[in-house]
Amino acid sequence: MQFISEQRFDDGVLERDFTLGEIPGILWTPGSASAPAPLILIGHPGGLRQMYPRLVARARHSAAEGFAAATIELPGSGERPRSAAAEQARADLRRAVTAGEPVDDEIVDRLVLPLVEKAVPEWRAALDALLSLPEIGGPVGYSGGVISIGVRLAVVEPRISAALLFAGSYVPRAIFEEARQVTIPLHVLLQWDDEGNDRQMALDLFDAFGSKEKTLHANMGGHTGVPQFAGEEGNRFFVRHLK
Repeated sequence: MQFISEQRFDDGVLERDFTLGEIPGILWTPGSASAPAPLILIGHPGGLRQMYPRLVARARHSAAEGFAAATIELPGSGERPRSAAAEQARADLRRAVTAGEPVDDEIVDRLVLPLVEKAVPEWRAALDALLSLPEIGGPVGYSGGVISIGVRLAVVEPRISAALLFAGSYVPRAIFEEARQVTIPLHVLLQWDDEGNDRQMALDLFDAFGSKEKTLHANMGGHTGVPQFAGEEGNRFFVRHLK
């Protein structure tokens, strides 16, 4: 991990851009931490620069509770090389949605599964590097992003103790089987009127999770209409499980 720039906000939060090989990332650490801070990995569905306003807001809210927060660029996003297969799958998905047709499982598999296969090892490598820093300790939470990535991480990464997942993306059937293996505490946010995603699929996935403690927090509104209080409840969830 190589830090390439930094800035400090007026609330004391230190933001540092880093690279991990070819992967860009951002780390935020609270200004008042007197001991190694627990860590929240912040997922997202797109490029770091495109998503930055939302990411930094989430990170600073987490830092106010004493958490460090970090994120990395997804494969095929931002300035990272594009995948022709993923671009074709995305075009096929848009065409089906525009035509009002059901989205075929085969399209979802082509779009999501290769992303999961590549992104999850990258998140784990980032976690290795982050936990080697003296200012960061455990435990670790995962928040948001592509829900299939969150499911896979919850299954394969024992250092993640709790996860806040955003229901709002297409999920391959294979991920439903993995969801049954998830046992960590979960807090799932669902926008009830999300026009671009299948509400019933989100409910079925929640039902499939094997966790004894799992909460579904559903709110009226579209994909980007998550109310502020829902995010605050997510922070309280992490305070309960990571501190």
